[in-house]
Amino acid sequence: MKKIGFVDLYIAEWHANQYPGWIKQISEEMGLDYQVCYAYAEEYQSPLYPENTDQWCEKYNVEKCETIKELCEKSDNIIILAPSNPESHLRLASEVFKYAGGKRIYIDKTFAPDYATAAEIYRLAEEQNIKFFSTSALRYGEEIQGLENVTKVYTRGNGSNMEEYIIHQVEMIVKILGVGATEVCAEVNDPEEYICHVKYNDERVARVRWCKDGFLVTATKEDGSVYETKVASAFFMKLMAKILNFFETGEIDFTKEQTLEVMKLREKIIEAKGKLGEWIKL
Repeated sequence: MKKIGFVDLYIAEWHANQYPGWIKQISEEMGLDYQVCYAYAEEYQSPLYPENTDQWCEKYNVEKCETIKELCEKSDNIIILAPSNPESHLRLASEVFKYAGGKRIYIDKTFAPDYATAAEIYRLAEEQNIKFFSTSALRYGEEIQGLENVTKVYTRGNGSNMEEYIIHQVEMIVKILGVGATEVCAEVNDPEEYICHVKYNDERVARVRWCKDGFLVTATKEDGSVYETKVASAFFMKLMAKILNFFETGEIDFTKEQTLEVMKLREKIIEAKGKLGEWIKL
């Protein structure tokens, strides 16, 4: 059995609650043997759920580690969680990288609070020869796989707040259009809706709309044909499979440049909220 360690800000949160079961299911489907065995949390009591670290570990049959060093030594692979607190990822990753050796790491979305922090995490990883990746699960929605020759993308999606959940739409845009965004401009900023336009260094354009409706993508191709689809497939399960495949092989199916583009674009889309009508350069 290969043992996974969770590193979190506080361990009782939605991703940490779901991932152990999903990992077990996908591991079995892939003919592998991975299990979440260890957990470390900086904060003992979750602000979101009643369980503290000890209670969470008992509930999920996981051994609590007192330090990141202990967890890294015991684990074969490591997942850094704290999905709602990307501001903690540089601090947590710095400690994990220090003790992980050659062990592979997944860092949950949102990868970092801004581009500069994302670049610093990559710098530390490269300095210490650490291999990791990070993504929103929406990159793996079945509905957006294989889209090519796309020049225009419109995305729609929801979530409890724009700042946290816009990452899913940005990930899909970069997945489909690639890198090269140059400017963003917010058109609407309302408690119920946020709309932002994205220009590229060529004919590509994108528009993101955060609202109460579910995830949707409209893609216009070079030949003028339009493809529109709701994105509602089992993207989280696809992500679990990608994580386990990475732990097994070290293979990542997209580049560091795409992850940095996602973080840069997200940062500027959020900045544009307070500057309606102004084009902000990336």
